[in-house]
Amino acid sequence: MKIAQIAPLAESVPPKAYGGTERIVSYLTEELVRQGHEVTLFASGDSVTRAELHATVPKALRLLPSVKDPWPYAALQLEEVRARADEFDVLHFHWDYMHLPLMRALGLGNIVTTMHGRLDLDGYPALFDTFSDAALVSISEQQRRPLPRCNWVGTVHHGLPSEVCRFEPQSRGDYLAFLGRISPEKRADRAIEIAGRAGMKLKIAAKVDAADARYFRESIEPLLAHSHVEFVGEIGERDKCDFLGQATALLFPIDWPEPFGLVMIEAMSCGTPCIAWRAGSVPEIISEGTNGFIVDSIDSAVAAVHKAGTLDRHAVRANFLQRFSAERMTRDYLAIYRHVAERHLGKVAA
Repeated sequence: MKIAQIAPLAESVPPKAYGGTERIVSYLTEELVRQGHEVTLFASGDSVTRAELHATVPKALRLLPSVKDPWPYAALQLEEVRARADEFDVLHFHWDYMHLPLMRALGLGNIVTTMHGRLDLDGYPALFDTFSDAALVSISEQQRRPLPRCNWVGTVHHGLPSEVCRFEPQSRGDYLAFLGRISPEKRADRAIEIAGRAGMKLKIAAKVDAADARYFRESIEPLLAHSHVEFVGEIGERDKCDFLGQATALLFPIDWPEPFGLVMIEAMSCGTPCIAWRAGSVPEIISEGTNGFIVDSIDSAVAAVHKAGTLDRHAVRANFLQRFSAERMTRDYLAIYRHVAERHLGKVAA
């Protein structure tokens, strides 16, 4: 198949550090190429891919201090996609909705849009009622609950190449890990309390966005003075394997309807179990007592910490390979692509 992958321009594909959406776009793109498909990646010029790279900007917008407004560049990218749209069997968008009016006006029915973020936002019901014909993909069943009337053509859980986060049959770090962003909904404060009450060291590898700088300064930074806490800061792909692989467990104490939670399967790939709050997609990802534990309180999380070391890390890795590989993710998307492309061709013929 001839497939266009359209990524956001804020980060490169793959991202240099934090960036879940762009990482998934990269894994999917490279696996599609490996399987023999002709893929064009619309992304920033510092992206690295075996596909054809169509760059709208030379560098990820996050790394360009002169860029204050990203939307002109998004509009340029959309125009470049429009100009080449006839070349592809399927166009797969990874930025949520700005393309929908233009694509409808052009009569393009061979478009798939993966929704990577939360959907319980003001304006979304009216927007997606208007574009009820858009073929949407959710990244968890839970994610789609706020918009049940959409044209959902599938749910595709994220997947990783097996070599990205290498398997560690035995943790040697004697610590708990927290990896992600520092923001109110990620609840690093819960992680700090859980580790302290469990008598464990906690390492926090996290990005602090400008929007969350005040929250970090006022609510999290004072807690970093605890002797059991080590703040590592933002880390990239090279350091992630050791950080997750040497941990006794990953703490994922979220306080919001997380659409997926990529870090959970990154940890599982290493053989590291996850202790995660019962919210969002967590019940779809965690198999209780196999690859981790689902908790509802600080007390239950502390109890889970004491049980985490008894889980078989080989079983955690096996569960990852069965359910969350890049190959499985790509097969799922290809089934959706074929369905959408065949339906589009049928309408064109009619």
